[in-house]
Amino acid sequence: MALEVTEQNYTEPELILIGIKENGVVIAQKIAAYLKDSFKGKVEVIELELDKKYPTTITLGKKMDFNDKVVLLIDDVVNGGKTLLYALKPLLEQHPKKIQTLILVARTHKTFPIAVDYVGLSFSTTLNEHIFVEVKNNEVAGAYIE
Repeated sequence: MALEVTEQNYTEPELILIGIKENGVVIAQKIAAYLKDSFKGKVEVIELELDKKYPTTITLGKKMDFNDKVVLLIDDVVNGGKTLLYALKPLLEQHPKKIQTLILVARTHKTFPIAVDYVGLSFSTTLNEHIFVEVKNNEVAGAYIE
C-alpha cells in the first residue's frame, strides 16, 4: 500500500498522514515507516480523534496548515463510511491540494458516499456483519467478521 501511495504522490514534497484513533494511528505509523524507503518527501503522522458512533467533536493531535498539502486519511476498517466522512470536516475548513483515503479492510456495503483510494483487503458482507481489526502492542494482529 505504501508503494501505491508513493506512486500516486511521487512529485509531492510532503505527505500528511492522519490516523483515526486508535487503530488508524497504528496503521498510519506503519505506512509512514514503509514510506521512508520509497517516498523522497517529508512524511508527517498526526492523530485524529472522534466518537465513531456520534462524531460531533473531531480533534486533531496538533494544529496544522493543510493548505496546498496532500493529506492521507487512514483508518482500519470502513464499514459504512460515516467515520471517514466526518473525519474530513477539519480538512475541509482549509484548502488541501489533495485528500486521499487508505483503509486496511473495506466492506462493500457503504451507506455514506466515501470512495477509498487505497485498500488492503475488500470483503463482501451482509449488512448486519461488521469487520473488526485487532491491534496488539502497536501491531496489527488480525481481522475478523462479527
